Amino acid sequence: MKIRLALLGAAILSMAVPAMAAPKPASHLAVKDNRALVWFDNDFLGPGQSNLQALIPLIRDPEVNLLGIGVVTGDQWLEEETQHALRFLEIAGRSDVPVAKGAQMPLIRSLPEMKAWEARFGPIPWKGAWNAVKPGRNYHPDQPDLVPPMVEGAPSTKPVAQDAVHRLIDQVRAHPGEVTIICAGPLTNIALALRIAPDLATKAKAIVMQGGGYDMQAARVLDNADYATDFNFIFDPEAAHIVLTAPWPRITVVGNVTTSARMTKELVERIGASGTPTARYVAQYARIDQPLWDEMAVAVALDPSLVTKKFNARMDVDLMAGAGYGTAQMWKDELAPHRGEQMVEVVETIDVPRFLARFTAQARQ
Repeated sequence: MKIRLALLGAAILSMAVPAMAAPKPASHLAVKDNRALVWFDNDFLGPGQSNLQALIPLIRDPEVNLLGIGVVTGDQWLEEETQHALRFLEIAGRSDVPVAKGAQMPLIRSLPEMKAWEARFGPIPWKGAWNAVKPGRNYHPDQPDLVPPMVEGAPSTKPVAQDAVHRLIDQVRAHPGEVTIICAGPLTNIALALRIAPDLATKAKAIVMQGGGYDMQAARVLDNADYATDFNFIFDPEAAHIVLTAPWPRITVVGNVTTSARMTKELVERIGASGTPTARYVAQYARIDQPLWDEMAVAVALDPSLVTKKFNARMDVDLMAGAGYGTAQMWKDELAPHRGEQMVEVVETIDVPRFLARFTAQARQ
């Protein structure tokens, strides 16, 4: 463990770059109002699907001030994810939202290491950017800078010059106690921000993450195994550990519950019938039967009253080089090792009909 932590420290130091001067914020962000301040960090697999559809509530809710989005490698590589995010915002008429590129690689985990792990413990069905080359799919595990032709069209806008890590730090420090950080991808960007600026955790209002799945083994047998793997933790376990052991005022995880609602054909048709650019995008690129993972994480962050059942637990991530590497670990307070594990709110159930009704209405705008 000491060796892994030493390697982690060296990796973080090598990845940290001097902060660039933050660009002047757009005029609508400078207005003082009562809207909720949100930073959204995600791996924007595109076009369409859960990652990008999760932006819809954030850009349509009049009570939300989306300070910016950070992009992180996960389901796809950083470069192509950034292009998909920019293009979606153009189509939705919200190119004013700053898009910042973050980490291209996990802190320690690598493709060779993951392959070695799989040889011992069995394959990880969904490896995101590291998915093996497959006919009919644009997987390119050894070409991180490649951006395949975009069927939705290439964006004309560009990401901001400042990296996502330093931009997040600047936004939280500029609004102490007010910014809710929503993470729906691997936690690499947030972990790096915490190592550069440890005060980030205490200065934020809360963090909500799509991850922290538990008791998913049966689902991997009985359901689509891709949908029952806690990918966001497994892809960068060390980052998840850093984030979960930071002293946030409030931590909410929505791992298991996010499979409780899926994108159905009827839902797609209901959204697409409105004919707006956003609705047409969803109708064309949504993946039928895919869980609404990231959409639900955003919904819970914006409206905690959606939660109908939850419990509190100490949580961390297994970093031992065994079969459990990268999986969430939970304890009652009196049974926890107390090596930095924080108390988290674990969402068990939400009001699915109310969630779907609100998301549908926003996607039709």
